[in-house]
Amino acid sequence: MIYDTAQAWMEAPCKRVLFYGMSGLGKTHVSQMLRDAGGWFHYSIDYRIGTRYMGELIVDNAKAHAMQVPFLRDLLLSDSIYIGSNITFHNLAPVSTYLGKPGDPARGGMPIDEYRRRQEQFRQAEINALMDTGYFIERAGRLYGYPHFICDTGGSICEWVEGDDPDDPLLTELARHCLLVYIEGSEAHTAELIRRFDRAPKPMAYQPEFLARMWEEYLSENKCEADEVDPDAFIRRTYARALAHRQPRYERMAKWGVRVSADEVAQATDAARFDALIADAIDRRTD
Repeated sequence: MIYDTAQAWMEAPCKRVLFYGMSGLGKTHVSQMLRDAGGWFHYSIDYRIGTRYMGELIVDNAKAHAMQVPFLRDLLLSDSIYIGSNITFHNLAPVSTYLGKPGDPARGGMPIDEYRRRQEQFRQAEINALMDTGYFIERAGRLYGYPHFICDTGGSICEWVEGDDPDDPLLTELARHCLLVYIEGSEAHTAELIRRFDRAPKPMAYQPEFLARMWEEYLSENKCEADEVDPDAFIRRTYARALAHRQPRYERMAKWGVRVSADEVAQATDAARFDALIADAIDRRTD
């Protein structure tokens, strides 16, 4: 760890942390709190994915749909209108919309091969965005004068690393620059995330082997063909299983840094309380 004691953390002139864990446990909330407090640069992996690595894909997909409408097609071909993606830290819907859901096209689904292709695009984009962390640390200090840095990752980071591998290239690179902080949820948090997702299912990114297993299980259990799959039913079923699948992967990542609970993060309402929270986590790690 780049801060081996609580004292080293508290006295560090430049604090650098990376948050990871399930979506909905406070990663972005605490990142924005620190940014608003001043002195902290907030690097959002999802925002970087949507602007730098998948921006063109997202816009081209929107244009492809517009080209199917004669009125819009003529305007596009004559350069009379412009189609862009309005991604912000608070609105990452264009990325989710592009990833989509597999299944019956009449119910908003797409062919599984196309879905897998977009999943692979996202995997590569997320890895690239994570590998940009060191560059953004340097850029935040050189260009904007920020002494402190937060890397706010997506919930799928655990799918692309092997926490038990001491030479894992992505974790090695990230740990070289930041203190990795695992935000850990309780069973109650997990249940609430599932309930929230069930009310409003949204696209997700999955490890390819896990997705293949979930897809085959769904087809077998429901005795249906690929183009008969209810997209929302599939991702609802898969989401709860994905949380269980990811939990041990997060746990294996935890040895690369420190862990805090989602309840502790919720109580870190200012920069001073956040500093104390991380100091306590380092103390627990080193006891």
